[in-house]
Amino acid sequence: MTLRVRATLSVLAVAFTAYLAAGALVWTTPPQYPALQLGAVAFYLVTTWVCVFWNSGPAPDREDPITGDLGHRSVLPSWAAVLALAVAVLVPNATWLAVGSPLLATDIGTWSIGAVGALFAVVMVRRRPWVAWTGVVVLAVEAAWWIGPASALALGAVGSLLWVGVAQLLTGLVDRAASDTAELTALQRAASEWLASQEGMRRERRTQVQRALALAGPVLTRTIEARGRLDDDERRAARIAEEALRDELRGSALLDEDVRAALAAARERGTTVSVLDEGGLDGLSAGERAVVRARLSAVLADADSDRLYIRAAVHDEIAVTVVGRSIADDGEDEVDLWSEIPRQTS
Repeated sequence: MTLRVRATLSVLAVAFTAYLAAGALVWTTPPQYPALQLGAVAFYLVTTWVCVFWNSGPAPDREDPITGDLGHRSVLPSWAAVLALAVAVLVPNATWLAVGSPLLATDIGTWSIGAVGALFAVVMVRRRPWVAWTGVVVLAVEAAWWIGPASALALGAVGSLLWVGVAQLLTGLVDRAASDTAELTALQRAASEWLASQEGMRRERRTQVQRALALAGPVLTRTIEARGRLDDDERRAARIAEEALRDELRGSALLDEDVRAALAAARERGTTVSVLDEGGLDGLSAGERAVVRARLSAVLADADSDRLYIRAAVHDEIAVTVVGRSIADDGEDEVDLWSEIPRQTS
């Protein structure tokens, strides 16, 4: 609910409780102790309006389904709940003591039964069910003591119990509706995210297919035209195209235009290059990935090894490792390049 709905409900609660309290002030025969009657009415109104308007502390994990407040519960503070119980004890007894025996069952004597019942309906809405039920039970016992059980039931005790029960039922239904709405919203959000991810994957697949056709299309066309009889240059071009396609499949996160150009240049020099991405760039921002790729392209541009192995493994500090191996003058295979590109590029 919006703040306007909350304000409307609060105004209705104030107007209704004020109307009920007015019954204590309209009399043809004055009570024996008018000041005590007025004090009981004032104490009731102040406590009731405190219970209506006073908010509790922050709770950012949920939205209150009754008031619609984001970040605040509608739970009545403990001190206000104690004050409401004090009303249940003091106001009815003070009223009947003030009016005296002849007026116990009149409107000015029994106004507190309905009024206190309305107060505890508010307490129930403010998420204090045990306090609300305790209050109306205390009220019913007091009414039965002062005016008798039959008169208490006939003059408002049943209505007070009914108000609190209906308030609890409605609060539970609204809470359930709010929970279902939140669950539905979460499901809709998850479905939207899934659809967005699927659309992104489709776009990525289309891009990869177009890139693959651009790389392998001319080679395949020439292979079909020559019926597989390719010369050395054509075979070399086919091998380079195959390795470039393998890069796209096994290490697409490592590639941008500069890295692809550096890989193509290395292969044109006769270098055998293997690219493998195992998640080394996961968790990096777009800017950090761009810096890692720029450093990778610079390493490849300076490399003159016979074979290059580029691996992006999951590591806390290292994003990409480049290893170069060549045949030494003595015929032994040795490592002549070892470069580690850190994840933290700043």
